[in-house]
Amino acid sequence: MVWGFGQVCSTTRSTGTRIGNTWNDILLVETLVVPVIMDTVWRRWNLLWMMMIMMMCGGGTLTQAAPAADLITDLPGLNHTISFRHYSGYLDGGQGKRLHYWFVESSGNQTNDPLVLWMNGGPGCSSMEGLLAELGPYLVNPDGKTLNKNTYAWNNVANMLFLEAPACVGFSYDVNGDCTTGDDETSLANYMALKDFFVNKFPEYRRNAFYITGESYAGVYVPTLMIRVLEGQNTFHINIQGYAIGNGLSSYKLNDDSIIFFGYYHGLYGKELWTRLVQHCCSGGQASRHTCNFSSNKWPMCAMAVRKASDIIYNEGLNMYNLYDNCPHTQVGNLSRHVAHLSNMFINYKFYAEMLLKARKRPTPLELDPPCTNGTDLLTYLNTPAVRTALHIPSTVPKFELCNDEVNYNYKREYQTMRPQYEKMTKQVRGLVYNGDIDMACNFLGDEWFVDDLGLQVLEERRMWHQGGQVGGFVKRFHNLDLVTVRGAGHMVPEDKPAPALHMFTSFLSNKPY
Repeated sequence: MVWGFGQVCSTTRSTGTRIGNTWNDILLVETLVVPVIMDTVWRRWNLLWMMMIMMMCGGGTLTQAAPAADLITDLPGLNHTISFRHYSGYLDGGQGKRLHYWFVESSGNQTNDPLVLWMNGGPGCSSMEGLLAELGPYLVNPDGKTLNKNTYAWNNVANMLFLEAPACVGFSYDVNGDCTTGDDETSLANYMALKDFFVNKFPEYRRNAFYITGESYAGVYVPTLMIRVLEGQNTFHINIQGYAIGNGLSSYKLNDDSIIFFGYYHGLYGKELWTRLVQHCCSGGQASRHTCNFSSNKWPMCAMAVRKASDIIYNEGLNMYNLYDNCPHTQVGNLSRHVAHLSNMFINYKFYAEMLLKARKRPTPLELDPPCTNGTDLLTYLNTPAVRTALHIPSTVPKFELCNDEVNYNYKREYQTMRPQYEKMTKQVRGLVYNGDIDMACNFLGDEWFVDDLGLQVLEERRMWHQGGQVGGFVKRFHNLDLVTVRGAGHMVPEDKPAPALHMFTSFLSNKPY
């Protein structure tokens, strides 16, 4: 009797048996399928054929090739039952880079649900924040010891892969101790890590629809990685379907120029300062995005006015991640954290870098958290010895930090705009650019200008979208690109507005109206 693909696969699905995990399993199948009278050569050929079938067809639970050594079997603080498997280990990023991943299977249908890569930004900040504070299936409680179930977890509808990148961020490391990197080197390491994931760790997921997502400086991570994936399809095919970027850095200039408009029209400074800004920074004394240059204006009077506006927005106690939220880190001792974050976002980051150098010379150690956030719960949890053991973190890896200031300061920012990458991506895959509308780190207006400037065909004019009977935000749809705002959300949209965020994410994956 000869079995076809469908028969072998359907048998695996109906029984839930993990076929192919050991040689004994394979030999057992061989004895059932191949008559004993066949000669030895034919038997060996059929054995290899059966192994190929088992790798190509997925069982209902997709466990055939999952790395047992990376399986999380007892996660401290998890006091509720979960219906999915999760894994933690390392992916090979090449050249000695070992990138930590935490893979959470879908709580729905692992076989058919998409696979989604998530990356937090910085550069230098850990994606464990995304997993454990924003959109993962369990969130760390304020006690830093226990985990709370997240009803609006994104793994309700997708298999979620959280990657800590670049090397030296979070639990990731470089065997040579080299933490210096840049945009191109990071995208290459992330691409190599993806190959390792699909070839050596979870080959059964290579057929699933794949999306690359992230927030903040992932506005650079995602497009640069996406280009490598698209250009490498002929040699290493991935079922890439799209990307999503939340409050992402798309253009330094547009982000810098737009935040000055954002600040004035949100009442952060008065008529006198606004008049000075327009008079000294805008041609003809007319305020518009095309006449004003706040980002790189060499006129001293303009620079002074912009500095004053920037101080109000970023240095006087407002929460740059969420305008209407309180700021836990307003004391002077956290200036170094604040400066480090600003150095990532703006054209004149060298000025802030100099301030950072001064801050690092202080006798108190630099603890780099994003400004106006409190990462004590995550730091406490992830530095617990039992948690590190459960996640298979080597004892030689340093303690977990939410953001690595060395990576941040030495990072080579090689792109001023992502426009060339978007022009290529929008021709091949679908995309989502979404923004919490009260974020001041990467504000919605700058990303709106960026998307409009791409000149894409408009499929649907700007309109409200709803979730739970309430206005969730606004959406404008272009050819292969959706532009979405989330009402009342800041920089971390899934954390601030979990239900609307999941609705938006689900709508995008299914390519249905928001």
